[in-house]
Amino acid sequence: MNNEMWAKLHGATVHFPIALILCSGVMDASGFCWPGLATRRGLNVAGYWTLMLGALGTVPAVVSGLVMSNGVMLGHDAMRFHHLFVWPAFALIVGLAVWRALAGDFATRKPPAGYLATVGLATALIMGAGYWGGEMMLGH
Repeated sequence: MNNEMWAKLHGATVHFPIALILCSGVMDASGFCWPGLATRRGLNVAGYWTLMLGALGTVPAVVSGLVMSNGVMLGHDAMRFHHLFVWPAFALIVGLAVWRALAGDFATRKPPAGYLATVGLATALIMGAGYWGGEMMLGH
């Protein structure tokens, strides 16, 4: 496959994990604040599955990005900034998925505040990575 095809594949695969991680954070934060147990349980189960699917979705996004960049891990200019955001975001997302897999779906208890703070940090990092990825593609 040529580089243009990898760029399209990367663009197609990055949006699902971004959306799912954002959704997971919103669901878990809502579940943290919601007073009713039944609704909180539903929100936290949704947060669990959107995180798991988002973490799985990071794999094709990372692979296509690495192939597209010929394995360059930092690079220069916008690519450097993109990678300075994306690698910590990727590590946090995988770590959060492991944490969540071990802790369960928080169906009967509220998610810990530290977990929610880590989701917030991962969300901020993935949004920064998306911004710099867009800057790279638009050539600004």
